[in-house]
Amino acid sequence: MAADTVRRSILLVHFSQSGQTRAVADALTAPLRDAGHAIDELELAALEPAPWPWPFWQFLDSFPETVAQSPVTLQPWSCATSYDLAILAYPVWFLSPAPAIASWLRSPQARQLLAKTPVVTVTTCRNMWVEAHRDVLELLRAADARPTDHLALTDPGPALATFITTPRWVLTGRREAFWGLPRAGLTEEQIGGVSRYGRRIRQALEDTQWQAGRSMLEGTGALRVDPALAGSERIGKRSFRVWGRLLRTCGTPGTPLRRVVLVAYVAFLLLMIVTVVPVSLLLRRLLAWLAPERVQAVAAELERQPGTTAS
Repeated sequence: MAADTVRRSILLVHFSQSGQTRAVADALTAPLRDAGHAIDELELAALEPAPWPWPFWQFLDSFPETVAQSPVTLQPWSCATSYDLAILAYPVWFLSPAPAIASWLRSPQARQLLAKTPVVTVTTCRNMWVEAHRDVLELLRAADARPTDHLALTDPGPALATFITTPRWVLTGRREAFWGLPRAGLTEEQIGGVSRYGRRIRQALEDTQWQAGRSMLEGTGALRVDPALAGSERIGKRSFRVWGRLLRTCGTPGTPLRRVVLVAYVAFLLLMIVTVVPVSLLLRRLLAWLAPERVQAVAAELERQPGTTAS
């Protein structure tokens, strides 16, 4: 780094169960590290971590607490008291931020740390991230943080294929291609390509005219939204909340009554997947054909970076 280049202090906070989100966080911050910016890394972990891979019923039984953002106890952590920028990377669980991230953001220490601090958020998921992003933005704003940008990375495989490959990865730990289906998760090219966003962030931070709180990734295609999926995602999140409340009233995870209701939910979910979801997607595709400008306006609003000023 040249002597006259501005040196920034950056906090990288991430949670990754499979290692995929951590790889993305490393790729994003590599250009910042190479340029000599000071990066403190905080890898979140629960005192009682969730299993990997997940047993089937335990995986399903975790969704009520995940959607309700029930707190989990984190392993002790510490860092400096202030930073020029924070980067927050997390996977999406049941259309919600992973519990470790939500719990950290709700902690008094994190709220104090993030107050007035610009924050870049990063999600990794199968194909739906909008609702989780909304949850995180709400938590950041409750902490008086200044969200500036969001980077969303999704599995590039066909939706029907990933509906098989992603659960297989989560439940068995196996993600390789099989039976003509693609490898689960992000590709190596996707992960490596994240460095270009890191270079944009570095360029902004090293500008002496940089204004904290303004978007650094506007116009880069850092997030792409399928309006049809976003509509289905909102329906799915509402369903998760309703069933989640019901399941929590039936007892703690693993209790007999809750297991019975969970079986009923699985049957309901399968029925929704084979009936309501395809019809909803078809209607939204039809709307996109009949009223493309309206759909494009919805997509543009969803793709708007949080630190972008109104035009």
